[in-house]
Amino acid sequence: MRTSLKTLMACSAAAILLAVSPAQAQDKPVSFRFSSWVPPQHPLNPSLVAWGESLKQASGGTLSATMFPSQQLGKAFDHYDMARDGIADFTYVNPGYQPGRFPIFAGAALPFLMSNGKGGSAAVDAWYRNYAAKEMKDVHFCFAFVHDPGTFHSRKKIVSPDDIKGMKVRPAGDSVARMITLLGGTNVQSSAPEVREIIERGVADAVTFPWGSIPLFGIEKVTKYHMDVPLYVTPFVWVMNKAKYDALSASQKKAVDSHCTTEWAEKVASQWADYEFGGHAKLAALPGHEVYKLSAPQMAAWYKAVAPVEAEWAKDVASKSGVDPKAVMNSLKAELKKRNSAL
Repeated sequence: MRTSLKTLMACSAAAILLAVSPAQAQDKPVSFRFSSWVPPQHPLNPSLVAWGESLKQASGGTLSATMFPSQQLGKAFDHYDMARDGIADFTYVNPGYQPGRFPIFAGAALPFLMSNGKGGSAAVDAWYRNYAAKEMKDVHFCFAFVHDPGTFHSRKKIVSPDDIKGMKVRPAGDSVARMITLLGGTNVQSSAPEVREIIERGVADAVTFPWGSIPLFGIEKVTKYHMDVPLYVTPFVWVMNKAKYDALSASQKKAVDSHCTTEWAEKVASQWADYEFGGHAKLAALPGHEVYKLSAPQMAAWYKAVAPVEAEWAKDVASKSGVDPKAVMNSLKAELKKRNSAL
């Protein structure tokens, strides 16, 4: 007896349903709002979008996302609280925009600590996983990462630590701000998108910034000197609203967890790291700009001058977090060494 086409189609449909895992078959579709405060053309945004696409595949298509760049959902300073409050589901956060709030994490931004953004991202993420649940308990921590090392970009040439005295500098975060104060400078706070304006208006004389992002934000139009040393990195986090995570099914949580790893921290950071490193050559090629290195004695003077910054950080960690700052820093330096990213 011949099987009807209708029967064959019914059997095929049943087979397909059996092939789909029971958990995913029952999962409700969830849409995430990703919030990033950098402009759409910034290399971090495509990496985060690609991360979201991979998450969608891992969830059997039940988790999808829309990216909102350029502070569309809120100011750069507010992104941690935006994740906490559910204004966005995932946010790109610079914890250094709120000095003193995350004292342990600020250790990753200490001067002259790491040499590159790729291994540095993996190291910072692996290190901070031991502290994130306590220090960032308002959100669901996904991963941490850094940009490739940045430096001073200024209107006047900076060679010696003494040159900072009397200058107005926009710092990258709390640790760099401590350094500026220690050296006799004045800190001028602003988010990255506002840097060009404050230098143009004379509110600031210099900025600590990664290399490739200088032309991205138009800052090369108001600065001309670029000190070619790995002065600092800014550590960031990608975090999620806790209630949104808790509402996911078990299989959806598993998909998220598989994308909140040290491997993904480095993967997301890598394209941006390459972009920032490429800024060295771009700025050196601009007419009227000077990219300059420091001699060994000059570097020694910088190391000596900024040493107290770590001591101040340690005091802050001990008083606010109740953990041993020496153990915290030793574990970070061990991770950096392990991943070939220590200075």
